[in-house]
Amino acid sequence: MAQEQLELEKSMSPAQVWALALGSIVGWGCFVLPGDMFLPQAGVMGTLIGFGVGAFLICFVAVCYSYMIKYAPVAGGAFAYAYVGFGPTAAFVCGWALVLGYIAIIGIDVAALALIFRFLFPGVFEFGPLYSIAGWQVYTGEVILMTTATLLFGWMNYRGNSFAGKLQVALAFLLTVGIVSLFTGSASLETAELGNLLPLFAEHRSELSCVLIIFAISPFLFVGFDTVPQAAEEFTFDPARARNIMIIAILCGVVLYSLVTLAVGIAIPYPEMLAKMDAMRATGGTAWATGEVAAMAFGKLGAVVLACAVMGAVCTGINGFYIATSRLLLSMARGRILPAWFGDIHPKYRTPHKALLFTMAIVLLTPFAGRSVVVWIVDMSSVGTGIGYLFSCLAARRVLLGSEGVSDRLVKQFCCIMGILASVMSIVLLLVPGSPAYISEASRWCMVTWVVMGVFFYFSSRGEWAKLPEATLRRSILGRDDIPVFFKSREPKGQPQTVSE
Repeated sequence: MAQEQLELEKSMSPAQVWALALGSIVGWGCFVLPGDMFLPQAGVMGTLIGFGVGAFLICFVAVCYSYMIKYAPVAGGAFAYAYVGFGPTAAFVCGWALVLGYIAIIGIDVAALALIFRFLFPGVFEFGPLYSIAGWQVYTGEVILMTTATLLFGWMNYRGNSFAGKLQVALAFLLTVGIVSLFTGSASLETAELGNLLPLFAEHRSELSCVLIIFAISPFLFVGFDTVPQAAEEFTFDPARARNIMIIAILCGVVLYSLVTLAVGIAIPYPEMLAKMDAMRATGGTAWATGEVAAMAFGKLGAVVLACAVMGAVCTGINGFYIATSRLLLSMARGRILPAWFGDIHPKYRTPHKALLFTMAIVLLTPFAGRSVVVWIVDMSSVGTGIGYLFSCLAARRVLLGSEGVSDRLVKQFCCIMGILASVMSIVLLLVPGSPAYISEASRWCMVTWVVMGVFFYFSSRGEWAKLPEATLRRSILGRDDIPVFFKSREPKGQPQTVSE
């Protein structure tokens, strides 16, 4: 394959990259989880503090990513950084942990379309019942709806990032306006008052547990910012600007998550709202607290306001993670950890078209799986995301320690340590029995299945990449063979590289 074919088109502006990050951060969960998890499990204050603590610590992870983007501005993100710091085996573990998480997030955003249309257009797409999985009825009409959306966004990304990036900016604007309008309408209701936010913490657990359960899923809530390093090879600007883009996107994401949660909590006493949702579920209805608040605030117009916000969130999430997943698969193929087929670049559109086709094929299973099954997979995706964060922060620390000419070394080392702690804490909270954020049994079995598949795939592919010269592997993953790596390689590292501000 010619070198030119391996190069992606540089087409993404700072605004498009910021919209990519924000739109990927604020997805379906921003609108579904306030009534399903945030308020029932943590209360208003527990949720807001959990958002704040999680975002604060995730910002340190973003800073670590920014160091690595400047050091190796290539597609692949955490996969490439794990290779720089720890070698191909660690890169495989990191990439394998991330790839399912990314695909699962596309799947859950696609599945959210069924929930949205059940609220906006009751009964329109609920025709042709097929079967029920874990309490979720699968309909032919919704399968057609979700399949169409999957193919549409896959086609747009197949044809290049230029249009997809511009669409991302428009959708991010639509998302922001919709959420601000929702909060304003809810806070303007005659029934709205601060007393509706009581109790501030969930009454069935301690205040600390309320905060920890939200903090533990921070890797899932804010996962979209790491779509930025996945697209680093396509920047039209200095990679040094990526740090501010990611941090601003995370902070904007916190504000938007908080506004939706407050909108649900302040309209009426939120325990009454949650009881109303429970009653709707018991009668087989579609319980959606955010949708109920939109209807209270705007009447029939509420459907339009909510549609703007939710469609913006879902579509930006689908678009963003199509980009992230395909670039991760591309990078893994370059390192021969996946078959070279995944690394082919379209000669006209300059996109990893075969990786996109594979991603589309996997996501097309979502409409038939049912939303409950997809949620099981997404629950465990926080673990995979946390692993990706951990490898990136550890690699950044190793690069800083091994490089010369690093300014503000102590400050940067502190950021790395904080990022490592945040990653470890989130992983531990999700995997340790007894933790308030311990993932469900179904999610654990999904994770075990994925690990077993990973072990099989690792030993199946190891024979090919293990015999490649280190310089060849380095050039394939990092784009150049003169970028030093910081693991015990089979060849000399070369001179230490300077990491500039």
